[in-house]
Amino acid sequence: MEISSDLSPEIKQRIEDAIAGSQVNVVCGGNKHYSLTVTSASFDGLSQVKQHQRVYAAIKDLMAGNDAPIHAIDKINIQTS
Repeated sequence: MEISSDLSPEIKQRIEDAIAGSQVNVVCGGNKHYSLTVTSASFDGLSQVKQHQRVYAAIKDLMAGNDAPIHAIDKINIQTS
């Protein structure tokens, strides 16, 4: 799979596919860094750690290895709808 330098659309799609009913906003900070806002009713009642684990699980392959297309998620803002 060829991946563009700004993965914002890919990240958004993967998280929305993995977390039913979610809405995702992705901001590319440059140099493979991203900030995310993820809104989903499915986060209600989950600890912050569990919420973040669900988000990371959706994009883990994009963060794996020395040449990973995502270097860091600088911030995850979770909201319940």
